[in-house]
Amino acid sequence: MAVFHSIGVMSGTSLDGIDMVEVVFELQNGKWQFTIGHTDFLPYTEAWRHQLSQLMNASALQYVKTNNDYGLLTAGAINSFMERYHLSKPDVIGVHGHTIFHHPAEAYTTQIGNAAIIAAQTKCLVASDFRSMDVARGGQGAPLVPIGDQLLFADYSACMNIGGFANISFNHSNHSKAFDIGPANIVMNPIARKLGFPYDDKGMLARQGYVDTKLLKALDSLDYYQQKPPKSLGKEWVDNTFLPLISKQIQAKDVLRTLVEHISNKIAQVLNAEQISSVLLTGGGAFNDFLIERVRAQTSVEIVIPSDKMVEMKEAVIFAFLGVLRLLNRPNIISENTGAAYPSISGALYNGQV
Repeated sequence: MAVFHSIGVMSGTSLDGIDMVEVVFELQNGKWQFTIGHTDFLPYTEAWRHQLSQLMNASALQYVKTNNDYGLLTAGAINSFMERYHLSKPDVIGVHGHTIFHHPAEAYTTQIGNAAIIAAQTKCLVASDFRSMDVARGGQGAPLVPIGDQLLFADYSACMNIGGFANISFNHSNHSKAFDIGPANIVMNPIARKLGFPYDDKGMLARQGYVDTKLLKALDSLDYYQQKPPKSLGKEWVDNTFLPLISKQIQAKDVLRTLVEHISNKIAQVLNAEQISSVLLTGGGAFNDFLIERVRAQTSVEIVIPSDKMVEMKEAVIFAFLGVLRLLNRPNIISENTGAAYPSISGALYNGQV
């Protein structure tokens, strides 16, 4: 039996903060098991949230400086996490970073957080930049979670995460299939902030609104939903294609209500079309009771919501796992999902051990 102690670090497009999780992975008789240890979360300040949301429009100099500063922020969060819980040095830290650019059609994707700084500051082995190799091989660089879903969560016919974007992975006719369904918290959270809330807690704000049928029809008709996988979404698409459809004349609560209807429609359509029997649901959207209520109203699929810790940390767990697979020089991206020419042993390693 082989045992690996890892830390996973994740920042999603919903711009809430940095998730950190300690995980012990065991490989026995060809099967992976895992145990979640301590977890932690560093919420972004309003200044960091603004800086990250606007970085794609900044100068090259500002981008480089922010890449370093974000590396220092991440390293500080990891060191505080390890010190707070007296964690031993992990075999590897798997770091997603924060996505600023994602445009695989033009062969680029970028996650900031200088991993050399993270490795030097933590004095640990760090695996990062998991997307670039897949994009270089013609893939989407996303989704990255299916390898974890296959090897760690095989008890469910599908796994779905509702974070900044809603994405799903499952096996179909003995083939792995995974893709972004559509935007979620990346479009809902900013509307909630306009109303003075960091997010729409349990969907209570949306529940008070009304569906704007014109907006709903426009959102439902976007070309992305007609595309076949592999496919993925980035903030550029949201800013350039999705958000311009939302009129400033529509009340914020009505926008939220319409977004809930749109997102739940698209999720239910995928679950029904792919004949999913049970789906493990994680990500911040799992706490949006109204959104999940609307999904359940449109499908008979069993939706399983696990413990709060798993809901919040599943993606960070998988990045801890991607780091372990990289350490072992094993493929950690399924090219069948991304459209790349070959599977990848992806991720850059930075050895900060002394």
